[in-house]
Amino acid sequence: EVQLVESGGGLVHPGGSLRLSCAASGFTFGRIAVGWFRQAPGKEREGVSCISSSDGPTYYQDSVKGRFTIFSDNAKNTVYLQMNSLKPEDTAVYYCAATHICRDSGALVEADFGSWGQGTQVTVSS
Repeated sequence: EVQLVESGGGLVHPGGSLRLSCAASGFTFGRIAVGWFRQAPGKEREGVSCISSSDGPTYYQDSVKGRFTIFSDNAKNTVYLQMNSLKPEDTAVYYCAATHICRDSGALVEADFGSWGQGTQVTVSS
């Protein structure tokens, strides 16, 4: 059974940092792609970042470019989202999900992804 479990969320001040983890079981990260999505209260879920395999290309939503970094540790079967210079508008529940490959355009389409995790809350507030 494929399972993804997110962790690392919490409360942080504006300008602070958090590292989210997405631990996988039931498949090997090196052979699939993983995306991070987020959903703020009252808003639709949106794609944040995607990584195609362990050393594959990475993609980012424009609003997080230069602040967020996605990377993987195949030995731990875990994908991370390092979030720096956090802003209040980054507040959301963050989810990871698996797909075969990130789109060349970088677009993150929910329908492409399966095996969603349960989400982890990130709150950026002073």
